[in-house]
Amino acid sequence: MKPIVFILIQIINLYMYLLIASAILSWLVAFNVVNTRNQFVAAIAEFLFRITEPVLGPIRRRLPNFGGLDISPIIAFFALWLIQLYLSEYVYPYVP
Repeated sequence: MKPIVFILIQIINLYMYLLIASAILSWLVAFNVVNTRNQFVAAIAEFLFRITEPVLGPIRRRLPNFGGLDISPIIAFFALWLIQLYLSEYVYPYVP
């Protein structure tokens, strides 16, 4: 059971990195630093969108409109961080 909890913690950690990458890429696209007409950039953007949208979509629907500011990655990051902290501090040490 301990390896399953460890793998779950690592998956959450990887997903947090993907959330950060998605937010940074969205800023780079918004400020015209990278061009989405490039196939490589478009493929990375599509991958990050498909991976992060199942988590960010429901958060965006519940948040009020802040204009152009999207804080859903921040909320998702902190929620995942709290889950990871709970698993590593309270579940992992006590699992046989």
